[in-house]
Amino acid sequence: MASPNGGDDFESSLLSFEKLDRASPDLWPEQLPGVAEFAASCKNPITNSPPKWMAELESEDIEMLKELGSLTTANLMEKVKGLQNLAYQLGLEECYCPAER
Repeated sequence: MASPNGGDDFESSLLSFEKLDRASPDLWPEQLPGVAEFAASCKNPITNSPPKWMAELESEDIEMLKELGSLTTANLMEKVKGLQNLAYQLGLEECYCPAER
């Protein structure tokens, strides 16, 4: 353990002032091709206008998104299971419609 007086010297001896050039593809290869270009394209300035996908949403849709966003993980999983069951039941009803036979 370092003494109280020598603690600053010890910490300063650990500092490195080496400059690493992150532009070098040999030192820092791109792990996923195209990610750097995508990240650069996303650096647009933030505007007050809503995104394009949100412009088409109605107030009911936004309320649904807020409701789903406030659910816990377990509650969200229950909601998804309920929707899956509902879709399954609808599929069964459409498959076995006696009027079409």
